[in-house]
Order: sequence, then structure tokens, then C-alpha cells
Amino acid sequence: MAGNRRWPALIFGTVVGLIGIVLAVGGGWLATLGGSLYYLPTGLAMMASGYLLVRSRMAGAWLYIAIVAATILWAFFDAQTNLAWALVPRIFAPIILLIVTFPVMATLTRAPHRWRNAGIAVGVTVVATGLLFTTLGRRDVAVAALPAPTSVGMADPSGMATGADWPAYGGTGATRRYSPLTQINTGNVARLEQVWLTHTGDMPRTEAAAAQYGAETTPLKIGDMLYLCSAKNVMIALDARTGKERWRFDPKVKDEWIPYTAACRGVSYYAMPGAQPGTLCARRLIEGTLDARLIAVDAQTGRPCSDFGRNGEVDAKVGMGKVFPGLVSINSPPVIIRGIAVTGHQTLDGQQRWEPSGVIQGFDAVTGKLRFAWDMKHPEWTGYPPAGQQWARGTPNMWTIASGDEKLGLVYLPMGNSSVDYWSSMRSPVEDRFATSIVALDVTTGKPRWTFRAVKNDVWDYDFGSQPTLIDYKGKAALLVSSKQGDMYVLDRATGRPLTPVGTIRVPGGGVEPEQRSPTQIVSLWQTLRKPDLRESDMWGMSPIDQMICRINFRRASYKGFFTPPETDRHSIEYPGYNGGTDWGSVAVDPLRGIIVANYNDMPNYVRLVPRAEADRKGWFTREQKAAMAKEDKGGNASRGGKPHSEGAGDPQAQTPYAIDVNAGWQMPVTGMLCKQPPYGGIRAIDIATGKTLWDRPFGSARRNGPFGIPSHLPLTIGTPNNGGAVVTAGGLIFIAASTDDLFKAIDLKTGNILWQQALPAGGQATPMVYEQDGREYVVLMTGGHHFMKTPIGDQVIAWALPASKG
Repeated sequence: MAGNRRWPALIFGTVVGLIGIVLAVGGGWLATLGGSLYYLPTGLAMMASGYLLVRSRMAGAWLYIAIVAATILWAFFDAQTNLAWALVPRIFAPIILLIVTFPVMATLTRAPHRWRNAGIAVGVTVVATGLLFTTLGRRDVAVAALPAPTSVGMADPSGMATGADWPAYGGTGATRRYSPLTQINTGNVARLEQVWLTHTGDMPRTEAAAAQYGAETTPLKIGDMLYLCSAKNVMIALDARTGKERWRFDPKVKDEWIPYTAACRGVSYYAMPGAQPGTLCARRLIEGTLDARLIAVDAQTGRPCSDFGRNGEVDAKVGMGKVFPGLVSINSPPVIIRGIAVTGHQTLDGQQRWEPSGVIQGFDAVTGKLRFAWDMKHPEWTGYPPAGQQWARGTPNMWTIASGDEKLGLVYLPMGNSSVDYWSSMRSPVEDRFATSIVALDVTTGKPRWTFRAVKNDVWDYDFGSQPTLIDYKGKAALLVSSKQGDMYVLDRATGRPLTPVGTIRVPGGGVEPEQRSPTQIVSLWQTLRKPDLRESDMWGMSPIDQMICRINFRRASYKGFFTPPETDRHSIEYPGYNGGTDWGSVAVDPLRGIIVANYNDMPNYVRLVPRAEADRKGWFTREQKAAMAKEDKGGNASRGGKPHSEGAGDPQAQTPYAIDVNAGWQMPVTGMLCKQPPYGGIRAIDIATGKTLWDRPFGSARRNGPFGIPSHLPLTIGTPNNGGAVVTAGGLIFIAASTDDLFKAIDLKTGNILWQQALPAGGQATPMVYEQDGREYVVLMTGGHHFMKTPIGDQVIAWALPASKG
């Protein structure tokens, strides 16, 4: 019997001892890097505890209990803030082992009632642990009083208004993502039910395509029809009452033209002034395609508009010179101002320095004729390049969604960066002037009227992703701009002059190109979604071991705070990361209450510039190089071409000295957990008049997230990464999906509390829309999923409404 009693202690002691060895070795390394001194002595103590337990000594168990007690005290001291989630890696695993300790102790003594006492101890520990972790996901946030309803921002320069219809991607030309409908409100939203579901039928046909899908579509609604595009640009019209398909048009985009993501965010609607009713294409839809064409079809029938370009299409790649498939794509709807459809395009990030041009083009919405082209290096050109020439290659592009002011005749361009985001030495002064800027382009001349630059010489991929929003601010026609850094600016719409405070901060120098780094950067002093700089204690994981590894990597990396430049001999930490702040989902604005609603990401990137020879050894080549290698090898040596990467993770940056490796979100390689503690995303309400935060909540639950990619199914609000935007209604509601928990939510605008939520059949990485038909209010969302967000792919378009009244 003595031998049998010895086995539990032997096994448990071995486990404790092995964990102690790992903590002692890692803790010693961390200590030499100037990090926490907790892990080294704790590891040594656990080694001693394990040794004593293996020897069947009761002292080993008591020593482990003391270790856990000391760990809990240290955990509260070390975490300091955000205790609920911060305590998980520090004490959850030790407490689990503590529960095991008590039964083991019972095998090491013959004392009466030893099993009963062990059971009581386990029970008390379990209850205490349960009480501790019931706080997970909770966050006490002061809720300020909402501003009284006003007439702030009611003017709509587009001449269109939401209500029964949703005629533009952002609701109207003002792009506020706001509906004045009130049938669905805070008092009855809990009764919302699904009323129809339809499929686009556009699903990936190959495994490679499945790894690149993410529809991102927001439908339009005009009259009794909904209009949308699928992931690969199939245009579809649906009956607004039933979701039944009326027509579809397939532009036949090939898979080879998919960039990082097969995504079409929406289509644009244009009604020809003075056209006779019933005339073909008097009302038309225009979309950009993944192979960089503009397609125009009749809104009633889906037939191509024969008067637009050639057979209803225009090739936006003309004048760009050589374009390899996938390097140039249009995934955002053009903005139509004064009859001109203005479009930018995405040039595939990270491929090569001299990628095709980022030229901005304006096409006649009726004829498809090029009305202007703005090439920042050739401002004297008014149309296509002269014979034998091409638009300047590698210039900053506009991959996202513009907005415009019909009255002023200005188009507001959220500009990206020059080709190759993380290396700046080969950029020209004019590229630096317009990169990562808002550029107001005169639609009649195609020339810049004003520019607001948010980042000097950007090597952080902080390009503007959000669509600017037109508001009225203290009696002035204004433009609300939100950035990936989390900063928000309000600019004079006519001049670009900041109407809210803007300042500069001193930022770190150094990096690979110290002479290129500016000593200061621009920041908003009015409102920012950005959080304080990271600390070692912000590192996370599911156990003390992976938290320790994250701490070691934090200390090994270069991190000097906001705007830490990239390096080559070690990783640097970029915080916020390139998917931080607000992205293409943009913000929503309630113009009556004067409130901004912004969902945002709060994650770092782990970045390293990789020397060219090392990148070549890793197989980090451009798409064109890989295709040439595959052709040369006739498919027989796939390793030469390397394997596809997600954005930034092994991008070649050819024609420069360095490739780039970006660990987006800074994930652990085995578990997939993020190194920064939660929350990873939030949603905030902001008073426009003052710039003050009204409430701020973590956004997204843990139900679809977990270690090793295994869903935890825990209904805990952790605050997940999110892509897609929100809609605000006059009924006091925010409708939003976007997060990685695959839930569609209705949130109380006043408090930030969730009033209703619905599980989705696929990821909801799109912005919803709201409309009315036959006196009934509908909310519609495309559930296309997203490969980058690791949510399930789908092709469902779903509508919700209140139960129909009987009789």
C-alpha cells in the first residue's frame, strides 16, 4: 500500500519539477534581459517542491501551496490594471495544480479524515477560483450622459438621404452610416427575428481561393431593390421584401487576380440627370473589380450599359505599364461626384518597390471616358500618359473608400503609402507629401486642392483605411477622419485646416534608416482610440510559461513606444499595429445626438526587416517571380516558389535591401494566442461637440476563440479583433458584427450594453445597412467571413425585422 500511495506524489512531483526547470531557465534568461525577477526563484522553488514530492515528503506539497500563495500576491501587484484578464496566465494554471495538490497530500499521510479534508480544500479552491473568474470580461466604464439631440450635421451634400432607402455605401454621400428609422428601437429590439436569407452562390472553388475569401459587402437599397456584389464581383439584385434574386451579372473575374483577399465592399448607384424613364441604364450601378475594371450595368435588368466604355466596361489598368495578375485590384466602390466616378485601387502590399502606379482616376459615369487622372509625379498630365510612357510606378495608392462633397466638387482621398511599406530610402519628396494623407481632389480638374498628412515618412503601414465622414462641426462644413493609429481629426472640408487640436510628439529614432526618421510625429489632441504604451506586464498567454516567453520576446525586441522604427538584427514592436485603430469599416455618426461610434482594434505587430539573402533562402519571392519559377520547373519544384503568406508575413519587398516579416497581432507560434493581454478590440461612443468619450467597451466574446485555434465556446467578453463597421439608428441602436465571435449585435447607444445578438452562419466582417419597405424596417448583413480574421467563409445575405403585424 505504501508503494501505491507513492505513485501520485511521484507523478505530480515530476510535473511540478519539470515546470520548475522551464520557469527557472526562462526566468534566468528574462532576468538577464532586465525583466521580471518572479520566474527564476519561482522555478527554483518548484524544482525543490517537485523533488520533495518525488521523495514522498509532505513538505513538497506545503512548499507548492506557499508558491501559489506568493504567486497570487505577486500577480495582483504585477498586473495592477485590467485584473480580470491579466490574472489568467499568472494564477489560473497554478490554481489548477493546487487543486491536484490536495488529493496528493492525502496519499502522503495516514491522518483520519484526510480524504474528506482534501475534498473540502478542493471545493474551497474551486469556489474561490470561480468567484475570481466571474469577473472575466467585465470592465467598469463610466457612462456619461448622452448629449441632447441637436441638428448637428443634418445637411447631406450628396443630395440623397437614408430612410426608406440606403443609396450609397456609407448610407448617403455623407457616409455617416446612420438611419433615421425608429421602428426598431431599444424597447423592442429583443424581438428581432430573421425574415429572409439568400445565397450569392459565390464560394471558393479551390483550397487556395478559400484561403483568400472575405466578401466585406454592404448592399445598397433603392426603391424595392437591394444591390450588392459578391466576393468575386458578381453583381446581384434582390427583392427588398423577400430577398429573392431579381437578376445577376458575372464579370468573370479569374482567381489569379485575387490579391490578399477576394473582397468587393460594394457598388455605386448613379441616376442620369434628365434621362427618360425606362431608358436602358438611366439608373445604373458601377463597380470596380478584382482585375481592376469598372463595370456599369442597368439597375433594373443587370444588362451591361453599352454606352459605358466598351460593352459596359473600362479597364483601369490602361496606362500603368506591365501589371502582373493580383498586383492591381479595385475592391471598394467608386465615389460619384458631379457625374464622375472616382476610383483608386489596391496595389498588392509588400511585393516590390516599383509596383504599378497609385494613380487616381475619374471616369465619366455615363460614357466611361477618362475625365482626369492624378499622377502625383506627373501633375501636368490630364489624361492618359503620352505615347510610350506610363504613370509613375510605386506611388502611394488609395485602396479604400473615398467620400465627396457634391457642392464643393471635392473628393476626399484616404491615401496609402508608397509601394514597400517598411522601407523609405527610395521614396521621392512628392511621395512623402501625399502618402498617409487625406487629399482633397478637385473633381473638375483632377488636381489636389489641399492635403492633410498624418504621418511623416511612414514605415509602419499606417495608411488611411477609413472612409472620411462629412459632418457639421460648430457651424462649419467639416470632415471627420479616423486613422489606424486611433487618432481622430476634424478638418475644414473646403481648406483642410484642422478644426480640432492637433499637436506633435517626440518619437523614437534609430532603426535601419535613422536618417529617414523624423524626430516628431503628428497626433490628435482631440480624441484618440490609442491606449498607453505597452509594458512587460501587459504580456499574456494561457499559462505562466507562455506569458514568460512573451515577456522574453518583449525584452528582446526593440520597443521605445509609439512609432518605434523597424530593425533588421532583431524584431521591433509596432503598437498600435497596422490593423489598429479604425480601418475600412470606418466610423458611424448619429447627427441628431452628435455622437461618433467607433469600433477599433488594439493589437501590436511583431516586426522585422529581413536581409535580402535571408529572404531568398526562405523563398520570399514576388508573385511574378514564383510564377516564373513554377513555369521553369514545370511545377516540379514548389519549394523554389515558397508558399503564400498573409499580408506582411514574409512579403519580399523586392528591389529593396530588405523583405518584411510582420507577425500581425503578435501571435504565439504554437498556441496561436496573442502575446498582449486582452482586450484586443473595443467599441467607443464619442461626443462630437467636445471630443470626450461617453463610454468604451471591450467588443467581441471568446466563444469562437481559444488556444490552438480551438473555439472555447465561453460567453466571456474578451474584446476580439474586428473588421467591418457599425450602423447607428435614430431608434438609439448600434448594429454591428465585425468581431471574430460570429455574432450580430444590437447595442444600446446610450450605455454600450448589448440588447440583442444572433449567431451567424459565417463571419460578419462587413458593415450592415438599414432600410424600410412597405412600412417595415429591415436590417441586412452579408456574412462572407474573412481569411485574415480566421472566421468561417460564407455567402449568406440575411435580413432581420420585427415580427410582422397580424391582420
